[in-house]
Amino acid sequence: MAYNTANMARVIVYGRENLPVQASLFLPNRVDASVLRELESLLGGAEKVVYMVEEELLPEEQVMRRLAEERVVRFRFRTSRSRDLREQLMVHLLAGRHVVFLPGKPVEIMGCLSDVPKPFLMQLGALHISPVPVFVGFYRKSIWQAFTAAAEGGYDWAALQLLPKLTPGPQSGERTLQAWLEASAEQYERHPVLRESVARLLVEGMKAHPNAELIDGMNHSHTSYAKLLGAALALARVLKEQVHEPRLGVILPPGAGGVIANYACLLAGIVPVNINYTSSEATFRSIVRQSGIRHFLTARAFMNKLPQFPWPEAQALLHLDKLLRGIGRAKIAAWVALARVTPAGALVRMFGLDARAGEDEAALIFTSGSSGEPKGVSFSHRMIVANMTQVLCRAWLPPKSRFLCSLPIFHSFGLTVSTLLPAVYGFSMVTYPSPLEAKTLDDLVERYECRLIITTPTFARSMLRRAHEHTFDSVKYFVVGAEKLQPHLAEEFRAKCGVELLEGYGLTETSPVCAVNLPDAPPEEGRPYYVPAHHSGTVGQLLPGMALRITDPDDDSRPLPLTEQGMIWLKGANVFRGYTGREKLSAEIFRDGWFKTGDLGCMDLNGFLMLGGRRSRFSKVAGEMVPHEVVESAIEQFVAAARGGVPAGGGESPTRLVAIVGVPDAQKGEALVLLSSVHHVQLTQALDAIRAHLAEQGMPRLWSPREIIPVESIPVLPTGKLDLRGCRILVQEVLGVRGD
Repeated sequence: MAYNTANMARVIVYGRENLPVQASLFLPNRVDASVLRELESLLGGAEKVVYMVEEELLPEEQVMRRLAEERVVRFRFRTSRSRDLREQLMVHLLAGRHVVFLPGKPVEIMGCLSDVPKPFLMQLGALHISPVPVFVGFYRKSIWQAFTAAAEGGYDWAALQLLPKLTPGPQSGERTLQAWLEASAEQYERHPVLRESVARLLVEGMKAHPNAELIDGMNHSHTSYAKLLGAALALARVLKEQVHEPRLGVILPPGAGGVIANYACLLAGIVPVNINYTSSEATFRSIVRQSGIRHFLTARAFMNKLPQFPWPEAQALLHLDKLLRGIGRAKIAAWVALARVTPAGALVRMFGLDARAGEDEAALIFTSGSSGEPKGVSFSHRMIVANMTQVLCRAWLPPKSRFLCSLPIFHSFGLTVSTLLPAVYGFSMVTYPSPLEAKTLDDLVERYECRLIITTPTFARSMLRRAHEHTFDSVKYFVVGAEKLQPHLAEEFRAKCGVELLEGYGLTETSPVCAVNLPDAPPEEGRPYYVPAHHSGTVGQLLPGMALRITDPDDDSRPLPLTEQGMIWLKGANVFRGYTGREKLSAEIFRDGWFKTGDLGCMDLNGFLMLGGRRSRFSKVAGEMVPHEVVESAIEQFVAAARGGVPAGGGESPTRLVAIVGVPDAQKGEALVLLSSVHHVQLTQALDAIRAHLAEQGMPRLWSPREIIPVESIPVLPTGKLDLRGCRILVQEVLGVRGD
C-alpha cells in the first residue's frame, strides 16, 4: 500500500500549557526527525537541550544527524549505574538545559505503544528525577493501521502531547507508562475514522474486495462478497418497508443467513439485536422487554432445529428464507449487478448510510447473564469502528485471509470480529453454526487453510483432542479468551501441533477486544533490544487507544500503581457509555469517564496485563481474599494428572471438570465448595487428596474446599464461559439455600 508522504512532517502539538518553567527531563515514548524538530522548538531551540541516548540502541540516523555531539549524554543500559547517570544529567538541569531522552527503535511488532523497553523504563525511573512524559503517536487516515509505531512506513500526521510533570516520588516508570496510555486514548478519540458509519465501511470493504467470500462450513458453498452485498442491499429495501421500529431481533447462527441479516439491518438503518437462541424463556423475555423489539428475523429451517426455544408468536416473525424468495432470484441478481458497477459513494447516498454514524446505535448485544439477568450493551458505530481499527493496528493479515467464524453472532466477538471486521477489511469467512463440533471445525481449518481462529480455551481443548500435528499449520493467530488459559493446555498445543495459543481479553462492554498476546517479531541484526508481543500468563498488551487505571478493590477512590493488583478501570473509544435502561447500575460503574470492569489485575512496564480474576469470583474466607480460578486451576491439574493427563471426557461437547463456588459460612464469613463432574464416590477421600495437593502447591488451608458436590456436568454457556449463575443454583439446590 502506498502512503502519502507529502505531509509526513505534519506534527500537531497538544499540552503546551504543561511545559515546565524550569529545566526538566522529558521522556517521549518514541521520536522521529519531524517530532524532534517540533519538540526542540517548544523547548527554546536545540542549543537549550541536551540529549540522552542508549549507546546500543541509538535513534534513527535522521535524528542523530540533528544532535550536536557535545550535547549528547550516552549510556549503556547494561553497565551504566543510575546514580552516575543522574549526576551527569543534574549538571545540565542545574545549568538550565532541558534533557530529552531519545529512544531508539527496538525490535517490535506494529502498533506498540512505546519504543522504550521495560528495562530502560525501569532505569529511567531509578534516576529519581521527576520527568515530563511526552506522548508521540503516528496516525494514518486509512482504516488500515490507523495508529502506527513505524514512522519510516509513512504517516499522515503525528500527535505530540506534553503531559504534566510527575510529582517527585517512587515508581515514576509506572506513572510515565500510565500517562502515555491515557494520552494514547485521548489522541485516538480524535481520529477522524471514528466518525465513519459501519454501514459505509461495509459497502466500501465489500466493493474493494468483491472476490473475497463467505464459505459455509455446513454445505461448503462459496458466496462472494459482491453477491453478499447485493443480497444485503435487496433485503435492506424490504426491511425498510416492513420494519418500522428502530430495532429488530435476529435469531440466526453464523452463516450466510446470519451475516446477510445483520448487514441488511445496518444498510436499512435498523439496529440488529442478535438473540441468544440457547436462552431460557425468562432470559428471552427479559431481552425482549429491555430492548423493546417487536419483530424477529429468523429462518424456518433454523426454527425446526430449536423446538425448545421460546419462539415468539407467528405474527412477530419475519422469515429470511421467505423474504428472499419473495424478492426473487432475478431481482437479487439485479441488485448484485448494481452493487458490482455502482461506486461505493453512490450506494452510500442511495441508502443514506451516513445518516447514522458516530455515537448512533449500530447494534445491541446482551451480556451472557452468567451472574444474573442479561444486560444490554449498545454498540455505537464509533465503538465498533474503533475496535476494528484497533485490532488491525496490531495484527496483520493479507486480504482474503480466511477466518474461522463459529462463535455465535449474539456474542460480541462473533459480531465485531467474526461478522463485521472480515467484510470491512476484505478477509474471507469460513462459517459454522456451532463452536462445539470440534472435529468438523478442525477439518474446516485444514481444508480452507484458515489463518485466524478465535475461541475459548474450553473449545480449543476439544479441537486439540481431535487434531493431528498438521491441522493448524495455516493458522497465524490462534486467539483464546473469555476464560483463563491454563498453562498445561498451551503446552499441549505446542507439543502436539506446534501452535502458540494467544491469550486475549475482552468484554462485551468494550466491543469487545481490550488486549491480546501476539507472536513476537523475529530478531533483527543490529537491534539487541526488543519490545515483546507475547508474555505467557498475561492476556497481552492493551490495544492502541486504550488506557488503564488500577484502584484498591475495596475503595474506588484510592489509586494504585499499575504494577500492583487491584480493580481494573478502562477508557477508550471502544468502551460503551452504559447499560441500556439501567441508569443506576451504569452510574455505579463509571467514574469520570472510566469504566469499572469488575476484573482484578495489574500491568507490567512492557504494557502486559495480568488478570487476577473477576471480583465476583473471589471469596472472603476468614478475612482473606481467595481467588476461585486459582483454586480451580490447581484442582484441574491434579485431576488431569490422576486421569493420565487427559483433561476432559470424550464426546463432542467440551467439558469443564470442576468449579468453585463461594457459600456463606457462620464462622469464616464464606467457605468454598467444589462442584465436580469427576468425583461421584468416596468423596471424603477425594477431598483429603485435593487438600493435600493444594497444600503441596503452597496454598493456605483456607483455600481448600469445604466439601465436594458431585454433578453430571459443570454448567457452561454457549460461548464456553463458565455459567456462574448455573453453578450457584446447583449449590443452592444441594444445600437447600434460597437463591437471589
